[in-house]
Amino acid sequence: MAQFQVNYLGCGSATPTMRHLPSCQVIDFRDNLFMVDCGECAQLSLRRMQLKFSRLNHIFISHLHGDHCLGLTGMLSTLALTGREGGVITIYTFKEGAEIFSRMLDFFCKERPFEIRYHILTPGATECVFENDSLEVTAFPLYHRIPCSGYIFREKPKLRHLKSDMLKFHNIPIKEYKAIKEGADFVNPEGKIISNEILTSPPDPCMSYAYCSDTMYDERVAKALEGVDTIYHEATYTEDYHEKARSRGHSTAAEAAKIARLAGANRLVLGHYSKRYRNEEGHLAEAREIFPNTILSYEGLKLDLL
Repeated sequence: MAQFQVNYLGCGSATPTMRHLPSCQVIDFRDNLFMVDCGECAQLSLRRMQLKFSRLNHIFISHLHGDHCLGLTGMLSTLALTGREGGVITIYTFKEGAEIFSRMLDFFCKERPFEIRYHILTPGATECVFENDSLEVTAFPLYHRIPCSGYIFREKPKLRHLKSDMLKFHNIPIKEYKAIKEGADFVNPEGKIISNEILTSPPDPCMSYAYCSDTMYDERVAKALEGVDTIYHEATYTEDYHEKARSRGHSTAAEAAKIARLAGANRLVLGHYSKRYRNEEGHLAEAREIFPNTILSYEGLKLDLL
């Protein structure tokens, strides 16, 4: 099983035919679920993709447009009714969002067997909003018609791998293993320094994923994303609607590709397509001319980062 996986529940276009569902993604990091945006149908898609409600403890809302958050009250109500017991679910949103969601949940889901907490985002700020021993989540500003934040999920540096044969050869005590894995050299009883590079091999690479919700093209986004491995970036329009994209606070597929190229990413995932398109092949072709390693998001896609 992948230790770092992105599950695409909704790709961001609520159309009359529902060809794509409103925005929702779930990052599965070591069997802990982190939801990003919660459009309508999120809870149904969560079931279809066989993701565990019990593992969902953090929900990150990018901004307060309905196609990104109107599924939240229904999903949390369902959790309360279907036996989710105990624990804390933290919702990351702006102050207005906390006020709105709190009123809605107190009305529709007042008696719930779990605690809901709110982490209030600062509009326009870059800030670490979640951290544990192995993962860090950073919110950063996007440039839409209302305050909007993107999120970077970044795995923390891993420990080096011990070389069992060299540990045995140099008679390294077990009590020293932790320090050596963290990069320390070893000094034997005779005072000789055994270099860490002799005793270990490099750690596994650290993966990172960025979620860029609704935003117009802005090179400050690329600056915030420097060093991120995989970027999801909205691509509402193709270049023939460049002016409309700009006026509505959105990006074209080509602009998403420029951001990925400027950021030095390894992979770009497109999403949030306008309802005017019957398919997204034009988006893909346009982006690949600038950034070849581009793919399209779609409902049900599971993207392994590790």
